[in-house]
Amino acid sequence: MILGTVPRVKRKPSLTPMIDVVFLLLVFFMLASRFGAEAVAPLPLASSGGEYSGPPRLVDVTLQTVRLNGIESDDIVADLAPLMSAPTDTIILRARDGAKVQRIVTVSQQLTAAGYTTIVFLE
Repeated sequence: MILGTVPRVKRKPSLTPMIDVVFLLLVFFMLASRFGAEAVAPLPLASSGGEYSGPPRLVDVTLQTVRLNGIESDDIVADLAPLMSAPTDTIILRARDGAKVQRIVTVSQQLTAAGYTTIVFLE
């Protein structure tokens, strides 16, 4: 009887645990990341605590219309002009009835293009 070493069968390592770890890391980083943070438009907020003066200038933005002090407006810049004594007067911009962010940005860009510099956004 010959006693010798039994040849060992070489096994290939399993890649399943490594793939599991990679997918767990992928899910973790996807949930922990903030995508599109660089594309956020800087919006001034009502945090300065300044005192409001002058006539009411409340602009409500909805899905289809823009209202100035509750009255529907076709041209917000022209309708707002009589209420403004200076371009630095405060204009309050408020989203209503599920208005999309792009709609609010468009209205604020119209106001900024008209020369109004103090726009306050309310939720």
